[in-house]
Amino acid sequence: MFGKAINALLISLVATAGFSWFLWSLCQPDKTAVSDSPVAITADVKEAGILPTSFISHEPKVATIQVVDAYPKLKFDSPVDYTHASDGTNRVFVVEQSGRIKVFDNNAATSSAQTYLDIRNHVAYGGEMGLLGVAFHPKFKENGYFFVNYTKNNPRETVVSRFKASSVDASQVDPKSEVVLFTFKQPYANHNGGKVVFGPDGYLYVSTGDGGSGGDPQNNGQDRKSWLGKILRIDVNGTAKGNYSIPADNPFATNKEGFLEEIYAYGLRNPWRISFDEQGRLWAGDVGQNEIEEIDLITKGGNYGWRLKEGRDNYKPAENQTPKNLIGPIWEYSHRNGDVSITGGMVYRGTQTPSIKGKYVYADYASGRVWALTADGSKATSNFELVPRSGAISAFGEDQKHEMYLCDLGGKILKLVEK
Repeated sequence: MFGKAINALLISLVATAGFSWFLWSLCQPDKTAVSDSPVAITADVKEAGILPTSFISHEPKVATIQVVDAYPKLKFDSPVDYTHASDGTNRVFVVEQSGRIKVFDNNAATSSAQTYLDIRNHVAYGGEMGLLGVAFHPKFKENGYFFVNYTKNNPRETVVSRFKASSVDASQVDPKSEVVLFTFKQPYANHNGGKVVFGPDGYLYVSTGDGGSGGDPQNNGQDRKSWLGKILRIDVNGTAKGNYSIPADNPFATNKEGFLEEIYAYGLRNPWRISFDEQGRLWAGDVGQNEIEEIDLITKGGNYGWRLKEGRDNYKPAENQTPKNLIGPIWEYSHRNGDVSITGGMVYRGTQTPSIKGKYVYADYASGRVWALTADGSKATSNFELVPRSGAISAFGEDQKHEMYLCDLGGKILKLVEK
């Protein structure tokens, strides 16, 4: 779903959204996305297979928003994650897809970034593979632990592992401090998910793609014995499974059917980025197949329909009897305006851009459009475009003050500001 230059973008779009759609979109005039119309579409995500409901949004327009370079003197190698360590310092961290984590002072005038961790010799990098996410332990100041998600070759696998900083203010971390939590095979090079994030419950959540190719040929999304196409949830403070435990309230904990106990939710295609908001809701941007990109509110034990459904539309329902408990997206958009690869974002909870406070901000990697979605509980009430062109947005992140940043795969960290 991302690449350094146009060739990498074309390859990625073959895997995630369909090359023919991309070529088609290049020939179309620039239009306002259909979801920006005053008439929008929503659905009750607690019900399955319901028809979309039209509504009129009367929410006033937000202030004019523009994208700026947050750190004009810095450039990164394919940044795919941005975060902080809640360590009381002003440091922030950027994940480079090739296998490095950079650390630097969160200041617009910063002119250099140090290499915090370098595991390029561990990482298989290219297309959608690489070092894809980092999450610092909630008690990082005490234990120095942080967790990463990356792909490797020979065999091709996803690795979720832990590293340990020698001190809270260490400028570099020894790659030999790695402790592997778990690995699982990747049948193809694309659809790896890759996000790791701690929830308000203190557990680690991991997003995984369906294993790749197109159309989920192994039906991994619906297979609860597979690691793929899931949101996983583990207790990194336990040792029952070696270097982690299964939370007692995981939906398939202690099941007798052979389902993976790590599974928190399933039926996803490529939930590349996930995030929690202040209400504890878990948001996921799930990259679509041929026609639909979707945003999901993830609930424990939820089945989000892939490959039976693409968004709210049927995909391959005839192959199986469609379950009645499928959960539809809170929002979806089509490919017809050149938006073909969603980058899940986060609910803005900072103070510097008050007009988008409490809104879920997300982007399309291919078109560069950025939107703000307003939700009332599990229903969307409005969706509007903030920026028509931003960059190749690969991820969103926060600093310790909850200010939001956007990773442009071209090498920059961006910020949304009010004009």
